[in-house]
Amino acid sequence: MLNRSFWKNRRVLITGHTGFKGSWLCLWLDALQARVTGYALDPPTRPNLFEQAEVGGAVRSIYGDVRDFTALKAAVAECHPETIIHMAAQSVVRRGYDDPIETYSSNVMGTVHLLEALRRVSQPCTVVNVTSDKCYANREWVWGYREDETLGGRDPYSNSKGCAELVTMAYRESFFPPQAFADHGVALASARAGNAIGGGDWTCNQLIPDLMRAFSAGRPCLIRNPSAIRPWQFVLEPLHGYLMLAERLAVDPASLSTAWNFGPGDADAMPVHWIADELTRSWGNGAAWIRDAADHPHEAHFLKLDASKAHASLNWRPLLPLKQALSWIVDWYRALQGGIDLYRFTRGQIERYESLDLNKETSNLCER
Repeated sequence: MLNRSFWKNRRVLITGHTGFKGSWLCLWLDALQARVTGYALDPPTRPNLFEQAEVGGAVRSIYGDVRDFTALKAAVAECHPETIIHMAAQSVVRRGYDDPIETYSSNVMGTVHLLEALRRVSQPCTVVNVTSDKCYANREWVWGYREDETLGGRDPYSNSKGCAELVTMAYRESFFPPQAFADHGVALASARAGNAIGGGDWTCNQLIPDLMRAFSAGRPCLIRNPSAIRPWQFVLEPLHGYLMLAERLAVDPASLSTAWNFGPGDADAMPVHWIADELTRSWGNGAAWIRDAADHPHEAHFLKLDASKAHASLNWRPLLPLKQALSWIVDWYRALQGGIDLYRFTRGQIERYESLDLNKETSNLCER
């Protein structure tokens, strides 16, 4: 479980804090009493969780682009972060086909700019660079990818995330070597997570948001690849991993400054149609989906992560089974429909998730 005393009053910089995952992370860190500064563009969608859950009231925001090196360096210098979680990115596979320049400039050069800013301002801190499960050269294997597998990606988005991993590796080896941590003070790790799902996601061309938009509007949802298999996990699962990794990096930078997978167990790597069917049944009210027969750009069919390393070294494990996660998602969008205070509701789901971790810890103690 998380060490609340570690986070209390800790200076944390989150890039991409106005996005879906960034908004959830801001609310969680606020609950942990961290001193959070966010650096990002305006929220990427309308509507968006950042505004719906009033996340701006929980953090200090600096609005800027990670492609603007001067502005980002100034933000790092001003914030004096003790922990950085870098999530600012172009995060949609299909958008990568539409605008590869934006995708590479944000995902690759944005990472370069952050790490170079740290080098220039000589700011000691722990850094978790969030990339993607799609950073691997996908060979459509039935088993999960491990951290030492070949990086790659055949579409611009996936490839850009592989590039971001290579950038991280180069800066770690060239400027922030773990064995010389006492000299530079930067512990640098990367985190590769599966498909994060949860309430408040309005991203275009993503399964859960597309389903929720269609169900709320009373129309069938068009689905591109119903047989594709993805490593689905509730949004708090990878965020829990990032926070655990950041904690441990501060204690053991020499051995933990590497790459880490945070993915669900095999039972939660399910095909798209299974997710759609579960949500259709849970939503009710005539909800339905149909296959989109139009031609679409290539997307990987099969993708799984092996998170054995995080299990063994960080004691991180998924806490929320997929079926229960889908129920929580429906609850969130129903709360939106019902006009419920989404700041309190979202914080409530974070507290429920933390109770799962507490119950797991208690169970482990009893077993001993």
